[in-house]
Amino acid sequence: MTTTCAALFISAPSSGSGKTSVTAAIARSHARRGQRVRVFKTGPDFLDPSILERASGAPVYQLDLFMGGFAHCQALLSQAAAEADLLLVEGVMGLFDGKPSSADLAEAFGLPVVCVIDAAAMAQTFAALATGLANFRPGLRHRGVVANRLGSAAHGRMVGEGLPADLPLIAALPREPRLTMPERHLGLVQALEQPGLDVQLDAWADAWEAALQPGFMFAPVSFEDAIHPPPRPLLQGRRIAIARDAAFGFIYPANVDTLHALGAELSFFSPLRHEPLPDCDAVWLPGGYPELYADRLAAHPTLTASLAAHVARAKPLLAECGGMLTLLDGLTDVAGETRRMAGLLPGRAHVQQRLAALGLQAINWPEGPLRGHSYHYSTLDTPLVPIATASNPNGGKTAEALYQQGSLRASYVHHYFPSNAEAVAAFFAG
Repeated sequence: MTTTCAALFISAPSSGSGKTSVTAAIARSHARRGQRVRVFKTGPDFLDPSILERASGAPVYQLDLFMGGFAHCQALLSQAAAEADLLLVEGVMGLFDGKPSSADLAEAFGLPVVCVIDAAAMAQTFAALATGLANFRPGLRHRGVVANRLGSAAHGRMVGEGLPADLPLIAALPREPRLTMPERHLGLVQALEQPGLDVQLDAWADAWEAALQPGFMFAPVSFEDAIHPPPRPLLQGRRIAIARDAAFGFIYPANVDTLHALGAELSFFSPLRHEPLPDCDAVWLPGGYPELYADRLAAHPTLTASLAAHVARAKPLLAECGGMLTLLDGLTDVAGETRRMAGLLPGRAHVQQRLAALGLQAINWPEGPLRGHSYHYSTLDTPLVPIATASNPNGGKTAEALYQQGSLRASYVHHYFPSNAEAVAAFFAG
């Protein structure tokens, strides 16, 4: 059985070309007309999905052929296709960058591709770049190109010169500084930290509708119906407390779904709002930006003591990346200022100006193998000896350690729970 839905894959020749703004603009344009729009993000990204979720009004899931695998991605797409009028998938980096790449994902599911090209510093060369992208890999379905950051209408006419009839200029977007999205060291600023985001998304949608060329139609795509059997309810009756706010915002929606499917009761709380740790059997401190909110976290009247008591009772605590930094003895920011952290995990971290680690990760927990991703600007100095070390499937140098101290487990890895739900359940079950 198959389900058919209009779909489009938005890619680019490189990062920074405007994929997220164009994807969000299309999503907002159709959502505000009452259409059901579902958006996906290629690869293990937390920040772009927060923007795209606000634009579409629906959760944004990651599609990653390494972390989740083909069958998992197929199940996500087929379920969304059955519920939506339009599916959008935003690529990662350039179209052919990485293993697996955006091109790999688009080809695997027959998704028609549109490339967003930053035309600010080119004219007729635009067509050469566009046709090169379209012809580099014959297995892809290209629907056209989008010219971004144009200086004038005349500039738009120049970039369209030389494009073949089967690779039309779908939209010509002007350069408008007011539409620029704020960024920081890990990427775009999270949606919940942008009070004016909805106004900006509507402005993006307006710009898209004004720039869209007449006659463009989304192509229907057939998705094979995939039945993904749920995991056994191994966490039935267990309550897991999950930190969730601007300091702990790096949460895959599929991870939350997995915990629900395992039967766990989830209780979210905000350390930044000084909410107490809920009564629970296990705790998950996901990644985020504790370095930006260290003073507010340190001022929490009860959290450190509650977490210490939790671990003293041998209850499981998983701390990922920023969650791990929160539990250290100290954290030094890029300005060189050191702040005392919870002191539940021996060691100190230093946030630096340059990237410290980036890459997909495969790691063997004592309960079984998991997959995930690493992306951080801090370095860690700890006397703890790792119980496992991750590997990078692409042979990159990023190979994160997994630490264990009593019932506390910590790593820079952002684990993707669907990659091994039973291993995750075994840990959280204690």
